Amino acid sequence: MVEIDRFKFEDKDFDFPIYNKNPYIPKWGWVVLFVTFLIGTLLSLSSNILFTILGCIVYIVPVLYFLKWDYKAIFRKPSRRDILLAVALFIGYFVYAMVMEAILKQFGIVSNGPISQESVTVMTLFTSIFSLMGEEFLKFIPFMFFLRVIYKFSNNRKLSVIISMLIVMAMFAYMHSFNPALFLFALCIQGFGSIFEFYGYIKTKSIWVPYLSHLFTDYFIFIIILLGFNI
Repeated sequence: MVEIDRFKFEDKDFDFPIYNKNPYIPKWGWVVLFVTFLIGTLLSLSSNILFTILGCIVYIVPVLYFLKWDYKAIFRKPSRRDILLAVALFIGYFVYAMVMEAILKQFGIVSNGPISQESVTVMTLFTSIFSLMGEEFLKFIPFMFFLRVIYKFSNNRKLSVIISMLIVMAMFAYMHSFNPALFLFALCIQGFGSIFEFYGYIKTKSIWVPYLSHLFTDYFIFIIILLGFNI
C-alpha cells in the first residue's frame, strides 16, 4: 500500500479487508452476501427481539466466512482511544444533527415528528444492542462491495473510499425516508450524518467504533424519552 493513497487520519497499521483481494471474494460470494443482506434487512425490520438477533447473525456470519473467520479484520478489541473516539463522534453527530435540523427547518424541510414515547421501552435498549450492529453491517457490506468494484477499475483507493461512502450514505438515507418527501431530510441527517461513523471506521478499520458511536447516540435519545422528556 502506497502511503500517499491513504488519508492522513487513518491508523497506519490496518487496512480495509476485501477490496484489494485481501481476501478475495468470488462473484458467487457476493451473490451470497447480497442475499443475506436482503434477508438480514427484512429480519431487522421486525420489532421481535428474536428476529432482530437472527438478522444480526445473518449479516455477520457470511462476512466472517468470506474473511476466513479472521474476526480481527473487522472486530478488533476496542482500545481506550477507540472508545474515546466513539464518544467524540457521538457528540459531534449530535451537534451536527441539531444544527442541520435547525437549518432545514428554515426551508420547511422537517421530519414527520419526534419519536413517540409509546414506541420506546426498556426492551428497546436491549433490542438496540443487536439492531444497531445489524445497521452497521447494513452499511459495511455495500461499502465493501462498492469499494472493491471502484478500486478494481480506478486503482485509486482514496477516490474509491469517497465514492463508496457517498453511495452508501444515499442508500442509508433512503432506508430512513419513509416517503419521497422525507428523503432530503433523511439525506442530510441520517445520510450525511453517518460521516461521523464512517470516519470512525475508516480511521480504525474496526466496526466497534461506529457501532459504539451509534449506540451512544440512540441510547441517549431513548433514555431521554424514557425519563419523560420530549425531543
